[in-house]
Amino acid sequence: MNDLATAIGWTTPAGWPAMSREDATARLTAPGQRFEMDRVDIRCVQTRVWKNAPPNLRAIAEAGRTHGERLFTIYEDERVTYDAWFRAVARLAAEFRERGVEKGDRVALAMRNLPEWPVAFFAATCIGAICVPLNAWWTGPELAFGLANSGSRLLVCDAERWERIAEHRDEMPELATVFVSRCDADPSGTERLEDIIGAPGAFADLPAADLPEVDIAPDDEATIFYTSGTTGEPKGALGTHRNLSTNILSGGWSIAMAALRRGDEPPEPAQKVTLLVIPLFHVTACSAGLMGAVVAGHTIVMMHKWDPVEAFGLIEREGVNSTGGVPTIAWQLIEHPERDKFDLSSLETISYGGAPAAPELVRKIYETFGALPHNGWGMTETMATVTGNNSEDYLNRPESCGPPVPVADLKIMAEDGSQELPAGEVGELWARGPMVVKGYWNRPEASAETFVDGWVRTGDLAKLDEDGFCYIVDRAKDMIIRGGENIYSSEVENVLYDHPAVTDAALIGIPHKTLGEEPAAVVHLAPGMSATEEELREWVAARLAKFKVPVRIAFVKDTLPRNANGKILKRDLGTFFA
Repeated sequence: MNDLATAIGWTTPAGWPAMSREDATARLTAPGQRFEMDRVDIRCVQTRVWKNAPPNLRAIAEAGRTHGERLFTIYEDERVTYDAWFRAVARLAAEFRERGVEKGDRVALAMRNLPEWPVAFFAATCIGAICVPLNAWWTGPELAFGLANSGSRLLVCDAERWERIAEHRDEMPELATVFVSRCDADPSGTERLEDIIGAPGAFADLPAADLPEVDIAPDDEATIFYTSGTTGEPKGALGTHRNLSTNILSGGWSIAMAALRRGDEPPEPAQKVTLLVIPLFHVTACSAGLMGAVVAGHTIVMMHKWDPVEAFGLIEREGVNSTGGVPTIAWQLIEHPERDKFDLSSLETISYGGAPAAPELVRKIYETFGALPHNGWGMTETMATVTGNNSEDYLNRPESCGPPVPVADLKIMAEDGSQELPAGEVGELWARGPMVVKGYWNRPEASAETFVDGWVRTGDLAKLDEDGFCYIVDRAKDMIIRGGENIYSSEVENVLYDHPAVTDAALIGIPHKTLGEEPAAVVHLAPGMSATEEELREWVAARLAKFKVPVRIAFVKDTLPRNANGKILKRDLGTFFA
């Protein structure tokens, strides 16, 4: 048993594991089984795939249609069934076609988690268009960049996002049509989404219709999710229909594995209620969450804004079975003083990834809720799930993000990519499988550097143990993950450098119990110049999304320490915030 597992107070149950991972894998992937695999050629690379994964998002939407009057989304007092959702998808897809949207055209989506989000997403992807979900936290200039860079010809957004985008309209020459939801009047140059599909409560009144006809192959392009680049300019990860559908079975895999390891039979697929508290513009929520939910017929409960007490009420009232997303959520659910006032007994699973998590959190989830913890690793470039660590295996290895799912491979490479390293040695993590995206949108050089013969160079420093469990040790990329949101240091540093008083700046991550880490800056000012911490924080806040603003700024008299190559020695800067 792992030493850290002992340290957090978990002891191996008698008779566990009832089956080795090798035997469980052989049983679950046998011919005729749900997790049977096949081999196909993906971009000239022979790749293992889930044989039973839906071929495209049209098939996923059609599966969702079969759930009829089952509730699909709950948002405040708006309750939308699967039948009503599909009627809205078909109506909006037809409208997209009438507006000239063709296969391969980009349709951008910029809104908070609302019932309209999965309508617009599937309306675009089901006619072969490429949906571009934009980060709703972004500022106006950041949103304008995504729209212009993707060449989106149509945008669906909420009123709050349009307020940020409107003044930049002339920066997006290819954007011909804008549909805005939840606005009182037609903002100039836009149309109301409600005039096409109605408000969510009226989706059920739309006529039943089929999706417009189009042929979509599994490896056709489906999405562009933006991930920040180390240069500070976001890169669009170009995902395929196969990338997204792969997650449906990858998500169920670790649940089936955990059952066999426990001595139980894998559970039959069952309809659950999920409290969605992470944004759908992230691959974790969209790819790893939404795809499987639609196929299974789960009910998704949405919140206008995260609030632990409101979440407790929703869990109790709606009988929520699962929630999570990032460690922040789990910590707040555990530690909030009003938790005991609510019946949370329906909770079965709390899952998370996307940010560093303390192993202690694993035990706390199990002790507090009796719920089984689930962690995993993935990235925007892998359209979410590559590894999974679930239930007793996670309690036994609480510092691991788990082994790869059977259709994925991991390897640890030397820094220069010249050789593979043996088990136990730390190097750069490379991943391969049907979840890896095609590359970066219109970034051939960045694509060639990151994607190599089917492998994605993740930039994470990691190690694998003898059983194939992965341990993320550090990040080679200069990135901070704050509560699941990626912050690339150079982007913030460049903004600080633009301030007339700043001549040297470095951004680092400082530990935070619930968020994993937060950004903090160390700054050197030009001789004779002055600036306060609050002034610099406001300077950044005016130019970047709020989650990127340094929570603390330390000032130094001398320029920052550098190595012989001139690179700032960031490992020495944490002492300023001790």
